[in-house]
Amino acid sequence: MSQPHPTPAPASDGPTPVAPASTYRLQLRPDFPFAAAEAAVPHLASLGVSHLHLSPVLEAAPGSTHGYDVTDHSRVRAELGGEAGLRSLAGAARAHGLGLVLDIVPNHMAVPTPLRLNRALWEVLRDGPASPYARWFDIDWEAGGGQVVLPLLPGPPDTCELRVDGGVLRHGEQEFPLREGTEGLALPELLSAQWYRPVWWRETAATLNYRRFFTISELIGVRVEDPEVFTATHAKVLELVRDGVAEGLRIDHVDGLADPEEYLHRLRAAAGDGCWVVVEKILARHERLPAGWPVAGTTGYDALHRVDGVFTDPGGAAELARQYVEFTGLPSWRETARDCAREVLTGDLAAELRALERRAGAELAVAVRELLIAFPVYRPYPGEPELPPQALERAAQAAGPAAVAGVRELMLRDPAFAARFAQTSAALRAKSLEDRAFYRYAPLLSATEVGGEPGCPAVSPEEFHAYCAALERDWPSTGTVLSTHDTKRSADVRARISVLSQAPEAMAGPDGPAGGEAARDPHLAWVARQTALGLGRVPEAVPRMADALLKGAREAALHTSWTDRNEKYEEGVPACAPAPLDLPADLAEAARANLLGMALLHLAMPGVPEVYQGAETEYRALVDPDNRRPAHFPREALARLDAGAEPVGPAEEKLALTAALLRLRRDRPELFRGYAPVAARGPAAGHLLAFTRAPGLLVAATRLSHRLAASGGWRDTRLDLPPGTWTPVLPARTDGGTGAAYSGSAEVASLLAGHPVGLWLRR
Repeated sequence: MSQPHPTPAPASDGPTPVAPASTYRLQLRPDFPFAAAEAAVPHLASLGVSHLHLSPVLEAAPGSTHGYDVTDHSRVRAELGGEAGLRSLAGAARAHGLGLVLDIVPNHMAVPTPLRLNRALWEVLRDGPASPYARWFDIDWEAGGGQVVLPLLPGPPDTCELRVDGGVLRHGEQEFPLREGTEGLALPELLSAQWYRPVWWRETAATLNYRRFFTISELIGVRVEDPEVFTATHAKVLELVRDGVAEGLRIDHVDGLADPEEYLHRLRAAAGDGCWVVVEKILARHERLPAGWPVAGTTGYDALHRVDGVFTDPGGAAELARQYVEFTGLPSWRETARDCAREVLTGDLAAELRALERRAGAELAVAVRELLIAFPVYRPYPGEPELPPQALERAAQAAGPAAVAGVRELMLRDPAFAARFAQTSAALRAKSLEDRAFYRYAPLLSATEVGGEPGCPAVSPEEFHAYCAALERDWPSTGTVLSTHDTKRSADVRARISVLSQAPEAMAGPDGPAGGEAARDPHLAWVARQTALGLGRVPEAVPRMADALLKGAREAALHTSWTDRNEKYEEGVPACAPAPLDLPADLAEAARANLLGMALLHLAMPGVPEVYQGAETEYRALVDPDNRRPAHFPREALARLDAGAEPVGPAEEKLALTAALLRLRRDRPELFRGYAPVAARGPAAGHLLAFTRAPGLLVAATRLSHRLAASGGWRDTRLDLPPGTWTPVLPARTDGGTGAAYSGSAEVASLLAGHPVGLWLRR
């Protein structure tokens, strides 16, 4: 691989980064601006969080419901309340003891409508390579014949009404700048004379010559590795950090950058050592975050996979996979992943592939393609001496050892090629796995989550403990999550679906998973049934399911896709959304155990836990935009619990558990240091996952509770407690404070008192 670029040394003076005790994610949007977030501050402070994590706050495309389509790095978004609104929110948060963490987007900017909203891009399109902003964007001018290819037209140019009006070229609501001196030309000559070429959006794969975010042509890649570009695009964010408005930063899609480590060192030097920084980085199951990155860790998808996995039964998951392949006729996970990688690389990412092949030369083109398809993690990094052996071996089988060796040598001598290979690899893995294969391979939908392994979804208690011990040792202030704005199903939906791994027979039956719909599309019928069981009876369940099923069908690209719509097929998709389904009583109880167990482990394990908006109580949401709706805050329920009321149902049980753990993290941070497994012994020992922190905090959660009940319950299973006397925090004591205390060896049935989870403090 290429050698690291020179980077500024990280700041050596100043405070050590102060990690939040916890964060609470808020999705800002025009109908949930800074003022709405400010109104929620008292509730969130009462809940016990220490920091609010805000979705992107810089100026974005008009009406954006997510903010990742930045148009101006120098201004706080007016639709959210502008900089005055953000500073007011920060002040209110500070008055309640809370800090702010900002989500920033260094990789890309919007190609908005109208284009002039992105001033930097507008000036490049007007003035060409001579523009001082030309260095901002990854544009291959030579590949475009000296023009930027803009796939923004609804059809071929000769079928679109393009006209010059008011000094700009117009098509509908879109405007394009005119190169100086070209306004009076006839339209064909005028178009040829511009520094851009507007084309039909379907021509993207064939002609696109700028780097983009994944396959989204409306998001153009930014060359943040250029020091001047870094300074210009980070000035406002760094000002907010210096002014104390923000105490932490989440770096979006760090894998999209040419050199993530160089960028992070530059950011650390500019932001100071006191700023908590985490990166959105998807790690494969056995991949580790590069040790040299000056960050606290990741945003936490690696933790999500372990928490989900430890509540997944491996035998049942394998049986579901067998049933699914038999029922649908679709291939195994490994075949699906490989097929999707080839489809996406040669189709959606054809322009990116061609750019690499041009640089590598015809004799190495096949090896470039096969290495990208075989690559087992998101991307390589500058300075790595070798590509993964499994990727080399598989690519060599298709392209020949000599060609693969040639690509390796090219990476070493051409840093620009190595960087673009890495960026393309990241886009390929994201699009082919998370955005295609995870929708196409669906034996157990709870396993098809960002960072997951659908082909091997279960995590043993031993693996979970080893992961947590390593996290505490190496990245104790990393982020951890269960639900985010990017999860395909919220944690509580996944908790319900994952019980099917304990009862795979629930997906079988005389008519399959969805009766008559199975004959039309077995895959869709299977997905629809699991989606209905996961979502359950919630407001607007059927239309929400229909929207998610349609999006899933397009992403899977088996019968329709985003770019090639099968209208007849899509018309029938909403009818596949069944009426809300209740889990059978025994599985509903298992789902409750999963819901509470997942929340407990997440909030007690090493790292900085993040609660997604509304997820302090039971929160059932499907893929975006369903999971980005304005939040519901359970203010009244929390006040009632704080007044001494008993929690009623899983939603309030989860709220009580969440508040108890968040308040302990805030008020007694010394309890959340160290990590040590505590082993149960007896006939049901494998169903209890327990550990201590500090070690003054003891945590225990029931796993695979449906299997546990079927085998006769806890019986004489015991837990040998660490030295000391342990008093319960959860389950809540209802005896006026004189509840039992435990020491020595205790029966698990007595410890948990009929509840699926428990939390104890050492007296």
